[in-house]
Amino acid sequence: MSAHCQVTGRKPGFGKSVSHSHVRTNRRWDPNIQKKTYFVPSLGRRVTLTLSAKGIKTIDRDGIDAVVAAITARGEKI
Repeated sequence: MSAHCQVTGRKPGFGKSVSHSHVRTNRRWDPNIQKKTYFVPSLGRRVTLTLSAKGIKTIDRDGIDAVVAAITARGEKI
């Protein structure tokens, strides 16, 4: 599963870990990505989305129909 939210577009951040001796190594900060299944009344079927925690809150606030409409308007396949 890719670390990319279909609603908010959040993806991993990249940077460096700096040790006590100041040796720098690569690291990444992954968002809290989860797979959630919602029933979409306008489509008449269930849809599985890859969401961050903030994306789940966005669906709770705006509703699944509005979020699915925004995703399809971007041209992303559900």
